Amino acid sequence: MPDAQLLAVSDLHVSYDDNRRIAERIRPQSPGDWLLVAGDVGERAEDVVRTLGLLRERFERVIWAPGNHELWTPTDDPLQLRGDRRYRELVRSCGELGVDTPEDPYPVWDGPGGPAVVAPLFVLYDYTFLPAGTTTPREGLAKAYEAGVVCTDEFLLHPDPFPSRDAWCRHRVGVTEARLSAVDRDLPTVLVNHFPLVRDPTLILRHPEFALWCGTEATAQWHLRYRAAAVVHGHLHIPRTLYRDGVPFHEVSLGYPREWRRRPGLPGRLHPVLPAVPVPGSAR
Repeated sequence: MPDAQLLAVSDLHVSYDDNRRIAERIRPQSPGDWLLVAGDVGERAEDVVRTLGLLRERFERVIWAPGNHELWTPTDDPLQLRGDRRYRELVRSCGELGVDTPEDPYPVWDGPGGPAVVAPLFVLYDYTFLPAGTTTPREGLAKAYEAGVVCTDEFLLHPDPFPSRDAWCRHRVGVTEARLSAVDRDLPTVLVNHFPLVRDPTLILRHPEFALWCGTEATAQWHLRYRAAAVVHGHLHIPRTLYRDGVPFHEVSLGYPREWRRRPGLPGRLHPVLPAVPVPGSAR
């Protein structure tokens, strides 16, 4: 369809009533629109599945990459699976909804701005986005704890059956590299991951120690290695577009009510990824 767009959003956090109402108002702009959902739909599995199901009813295709909040095991969630088993259960539910996940064949966007392989990724973090003055993840974590900046993942995101979150990350990096290397080399990609693939977007964090929970240096060259036409991520709750090596990195978060209420414009507005459009005020 000539007017169709590849659109993106992340960090809907529908456990907040105002955010849930925003998510329920999301609509395509044309019948052929696809929607990329870059994680953190919510914490409770039933909220994640309900919201993705609602979006799938409206969009031609919905493509989901998990965030850290979907991987939490909150005590009030009837689904008490942990780690990889929780992720696999969410993938199974997405399959029933017709929502694409990192475990499915990568679809090809043939609409305006295409063709491009759309690759939803599940790559965690390994504490290599180190705070200034530290040289190892252990030193970085000690500095973060000393500063009182500790991600809730340390208590609710369990890596089972892997011994640690960074070990799970290393496994996911290997699995994902193998899949991306098999993509048709004549096609560009759109890489969709909850966590930023490069460190640049984290450099303006109010608490720089939090970068430890924001990605891995292992993905720093993926936008070049895998011919990215665009990269989509969330997690930081700082929606903007940065360019690295000429590639746009779109941070597409809604975020928490206290955050989006301070921003101009309509909350929950979907970010166009393809066809590419100029981004006013973007950082290059």
